Amino acid sequence: MKLGILSCNRYCYSTRRLREAAIDRGHEVKVLNTLKFAIDLEKGEPDLYFRSKQLSSYDAVLPRIGASITYFGTAVVRQFEQMDVFPANSSSGITNSRDKLRSLQILSRHHIGIPQTTFVRDRADVLPAIERVGGAPVVIKLIEGTQGVGVILADSVKIAEAIIETLQSTKQNVLVQKFVKESRGRDVRAFVVGDQVVAAMRRVAQGGEFRSNVHRGGTTEPIELDDRYRETAVRAAQIMGLRVAGVDMLESSDGPQVMEVNSSPGLEGIESCTKLDIAGAIVDYIAAQVDFPEIDIRQRLTVSRGYGVTELRIPEGSEYCGKTIDESGLPDLDINVLTLYRGTAVIPNPRLKRTLEPGDRLLCFGKLDAMRGMIPEKVIKKRQPKVKKLPNAKVDQAK
Repeated sequence: MKLGILSCNRYCYSTRRLREAAIDRGHEVKVLNTLKFAIDLEKGEPDLYFRSKQLSSYDAVLPRIGASITYFGTAVVRQFEQMDVFPANSSSGITNSRDKLRSLQILSRHHIGIPQTTFVRDRADVLPAIERVGGAPVVIKLIEGTQGVGVILADSVKIAEAIIETLQSTKQNVLVQKFVKESRGRDVRAFVVGDQVVAAMRRVAQGGEFRSNVHRGGTTEPIELDDRYRETAVRAAQIMGLRVAGVDMLESSDGPQVMEVNSSPGLEGIESCTKLDIAGAIVDYIAAQVDFPEIDIRQRLTVSRGYGVTELRIPEGSEYCGKTIDESGLPDLDINVLTLYRGTAVIPNPRLKRTLEPGDRLLCFGKLDAMRGMIPEKVIKKRQPKVKKLPNAKVDQAK
């Protein structure tokens, strides 16, 4: 395998370890400075130039895109995708992960635990937003901060309001997030490669610091995650479109809550803590996947007139409930069920004899006209107003 590591710093720990791991396994590997590329666009021939010379062929690339060059870096990864070179992380996955608001918006529609979060611009909305996440203390985050930069704990509503107003006056976009008290100063980093958590550690803040980032002086300890945390980490990475990711989670009383999914997780802290060869696991995974280049299915479907991919839902009372996929008539309509989603379970390529249940969601490929006829008429649900919880409310038990 010929592997390109996209990195602006060939001497940093993560880049060095990945290069060493690839060489140890007999692969050809080169570190390519992301900023030295030129993207050439021509009909039918997407191409890349590196240091003003046409780039030679690569089997795969491993992006290590810094936050400061996200736009150009993802453009380079996207060009590799158009050239059918396998990317360890897709350009869309990197883009999704870089924006904290965007990533939480994507995760929020799935059964993934996340801290209650709100995003406001109008000054009049700040106080109600703080109330909705449970009141002070609250965590205030810059949308594009990294390594704990731009994360502030506000102990009172007045302080929170002042911080938000100050940040917004400097054109900064901020999130207001519920403070999970039981996990104060602690979080979990799960390192996901493909569909597995290959290593995990707990980070603990020191002194009065509530941010547990290693860059902030936090200490680490290796841990073995239970099934809930492993499943949450893998699903969060997959939902974001990442094959290699560091998933940061809080250990709340309600279970794992995902704070962030990092598309360029550092290796030094977690390899030093766990003593595991994580760089080797990444290289082995890429080598096993090079025959499966990233495909933008929307591009491929433009040549399949009348065909497409969509999600069919099986609501309560549907005529399909209790029937197998075969009995539903989908195969007769030239509709193929690619994946069945049932609660938090994901069932790829389900058997035709699998029985459909209320609430199932089917990812299908087939004739769009046939699938449109199967979509039930949408029922507009009335939104129930949220019940406001009174803090420290006392119940009068006098009789």
